[in-house]
Amino acid sequence: MKAALSFALTAFVATSAISHSAEPKPDPKSALSRPVVLGPDDKPAFEEPPTGFNTAVADIPHGRLEMVEYESKSVGTKRRMQVYTPAEYSKETKYPVLYLLHGIGGDETEWQRFAKVDALMDKLIADKKAVPMIVVMPNGRAQKNDRAEGDIYAAAPAFADFEKDLFDDVIPAIDGRFSTLADREHRALAGLSMGGGQTLNFGLTHLDTFAWIGAFSSAPNTKPPATLVPDPAATKAKLKYLLLTCGNKDGLINISQGMHAYLKEKDVPHVWHVDGNGHDATHWAHILYEFAQKIFR
Repeated sequence: MKAALSFALTAFVATSAISHSAEPKPDPKSALSRPVVLGPDDKPAFEEPPTGFNTAVADIPHGRLEMVEYESKSVGTKRRMQVYTPAEYSKETKYPVLYLLHGIGGDETEWQRFAKVDALMDKLIADKKAVPMIVVMPNGRAQKNDRAEGDIYAAAPAFADFEKDLFDDVIPAIDGRFSTLADREHRALAGLSMGGGQTLNFGLTHLDTFAWIGAFSSAPNTKPPATLVPDPAATKAKLKYLLLTCGNKDGLINISQGMHAYLKEKDVPHVWHVDGNGHDATHWAHILYEFAQKIFR
């Protein structure tokens, strides 16, 4: 829980430092201590997952989880990403791809640690609740030392720089190495906290690449809604599915509330889900369970 909460705090401080570099850094605790004000729309859209939804079991087919190295021209070094392929994976079949982005305190292993992605996906696919897909968990910190160490606040600009790495290096590397359906209708982008902000910033402005978007507990790196969706009609025409979520104990909920309110006003279809969690791994694991079932249908 402490590690999960730190992502919100560090995201808040990092983005504040970028936007107001001449001002003193605010107290990082203020991000989560901000009073949560709930409105009539701020309620669950889904029930909680069943017990054991991401617990590994022996009597179903298991996919493969591997660490993949790729050459990042945009960063100028070799980088790593964790990749899940379904049990049925074959070069003779092409698969859709879900890209999952982590928080400011994490790396390419964070989603697996928080949600047990391989066990979760194995079960959903075995139960035919999700289509067989490839899940890519890259490192969203686009700098040569991409470890979450030292002053992680200083790495905030590298999360913005990841946009170039994602489009110029990560996606081509995945399409070159794996058997993918390499078009927008078969690519999804989702993320938690800082990664939720990246998802909205990159996904909503690149609907020629991603048709399915999930932003979970988005951090203050999220750009203003009107900047991300300047032409609501065009966004509406291209989006297949957009999921926004947050916990009702999360001091950063105002960011997602603002995005929901704008999309609702502009009549852009989306799902808004608020559960009883905070800025934590429980929320993110639960939402991945839901999101994975909705995409590529």
